Amino acid sequence: MFQDYVERIENSRVYPAAIKTPLQPASILSRRLQNRVLLKREDLQPVFSFKLRGAYNRMALLSANSGRRGVVAASAGNHAQGIALAARQLGMKALIVMPQTTPQIKLESVRALGADIELQGGNYDEAFEFATRKAEELGRTFIHPYDDPDVIAGQGTVAMEILRQNPGRLDAIFVPVGGGGLIAGVAAYVKTLRPDIRVVGVEPGHAACMSHALAAGKRVILDDVDQFADGVAVRQVGEEPFRIARKCVDEVVTVTRREICTAIKEIFDDSRCIAEPAGALALAGLKRCVIREKWTDKVLVAVVSGANVDFDRLRGIAELADLVERREALLGVTIPERPGSFRTFCQAIGQRSITEFNYRYADANEAHVFVGVELKNGNSDKEELIADLASRRYRVVDLSDNELARIHVRYMVGGRATGLSDERLFRFDLPEQPGALLRYLTHMGRRWNISLFHYRSHGAAYGRVLAGIQVPPEELRKFHDFLSDLGYPFHEETDNSAYELFLGSRQ
Repeated sequence: MFQDYVERIENSRVYPAAIKTPLQPASILSRRLQNRVLLKREDLQPVFSFKLRGAYNRMALLSANSGRRGVVAASAGNHAQGIALAARQLGMKALIVMPQTTPQIKLESVRALGADIELQGGNYDEAFEFATRKAEELGRTFIHPYDDPDVIAGQGTVAMEILRQNPGRLDAIFVPVGGGGLIAGVAAYVKTLRPDIRVVGVEPGHAACMSHALAAGKRVILDDVDQFADGVAVRQVGEEPFRIARKCVDEVVTVTRREICTAIKEIFDDSRCIAEPAGALALAGLKRCVIREKWTDKVLVAVVSGANVDFDRLRGIAELADLVERREALLGVTIPERPGSFRTFCQAIGQRSITEFNYRYADANEAHVFVGVELKNGNSDKEELIADLASRRYRVVDLSDNELARIHVRYMVGGRATGLSDERLFRFDLPEQPGALLRYLTHMGRRWNISLFHYRSHGAAYGRVLAGIQVPPEELRKFHDFLSDLGYPFHEETDNSAYELFLGSRQ
C-alpha cells in the first residue's frame, strides 16, 4: 500500500539520537480491562517524546550546505526539544519559535539543549507563521513538525519497533493525533506489512482536527482548540498525514479531559511514568474502544508519546482523575452552628478518610461545610454516605460532578465573617490517617466554637489544618493548656497579615 514509506522508515537515520523504546506490559490495566495492554514507552526518549525521531531523521538528510546554514522550527515544546537535540548532535544552528503559552518545563529544556528561542503568538499557528517567515529571511531550512515525508518516516520507526517487539498476534495500535505525523508513519508501515492490525487515532474532543477532516473528506481549520493537551493542540491536520490517514487509519476516536486525566493516572500506576496529557491520549482511546466494543482477550498497544508535563499541573490532573474514578466525593453539608457540631458531623462520617474540610462562620444558626471524602467503592460508597447523613437530618448537596465547585468554590470557601468575637487563628499538623480529624475535634470538646476550618489531604505523613477558634480572653490559659495536652504541632497565626487582610472578622 505504502511500500515507499516502508523503505523510508526502515532506512531512517534516527538511532544516533533516539533509542529503541520498550513495549511494556501494563499488568494492572490488563487485568482490569481483561485484555493484554502494552505501552510503547516513547516517554523514555532522551527528550521524553517521540518527536526526536522525525526531527533527527529530517535534519540528518539535509545537504552539507543546508546544514551549515542551520534550521528553524515552530513548536509548542516536544518538536522543539527534538530539533534542539538533533542540532546539537549534528553541529547545526537551530532557532525555535514557540507560542507564548508554552509550558515553562519545555522552554527550559530547549534552552538547556542550546537552541535559540523566540516566543511569538498565543498558539502554535501564530508561531508557525512567524517561523516560516523567519526561515526565509535567514535562508535556513524550516523543519515541519509533521507535514514532511522524512519527519513522518522518522516517526514511523515507532511502528517498526512495535512489530519487531511483538511479532505475534496484535489486534490494534492506538496513536495520539495532533498534526498527524506520528499516526501517518505508524499507519503507513503497519497497513502495508500487517493490514490485519487496526490503527486507531485518538484526539481530544475539542482539538479533533483529524476527525473533522475525515468526516468532511478534506482538511478543515478548527475555529478554536483546547490547549489542555498542548502537544496535540493543532487547528489543521497536515496535508501528507491526511492523505495517508484517509487510506490507512481505521478509526479516530475522541476523548474528554476526564478520560485523559484518568489515563495519566493509570499509566503511572503501571509504569511510574507521569505522562503529559497528549502522551496519555492513546490509552484513553484504547479504554474507550474496549468499553464500547466489549473487547476481551485482545492484544492492544497504546503509544505513550511524551512526558513533558509541568509539575504544577499534576494536582489538578490527580483531582480530576480521582473524581472520574469515584475515589473522592465532594459534598456541601449544612450543619448547626454551635460548639461540638463539627465533632458530631465527623462522627457521622465515621472512619472514612476525609480529604478536604472547608468552613467559615456565616451566621449564628447554620454552618455550610465543603467536605471531600475518600471513596473505596465508588458511587455505592457515596450513595451510602449521603443516605446516612440525610438520616441524621443533615442537608446534603452532591458537588462531585459540579465543575464550578471542583475548580473554584473549593478554594474560595471562607472570607470575612461579621459579628464574630474573640477569634484566634492556628495552624496544626495532623497525622494523615483515618480518624485523626475526629480525634482532634473530640479533644476540643464542646467548650470552644470553631469559626473557620480548612483541611486538605496532601498524601504526606501529616495534613495541614487551619482553624479559627473563638476563645474569650478569660479562657486563654485553659485553652493553651488544651493545646499543650493535644500533642499536635501548632502555630498561632492570629497576627498574620494575610489573616487580617482576607479572613479576619468584621465587627
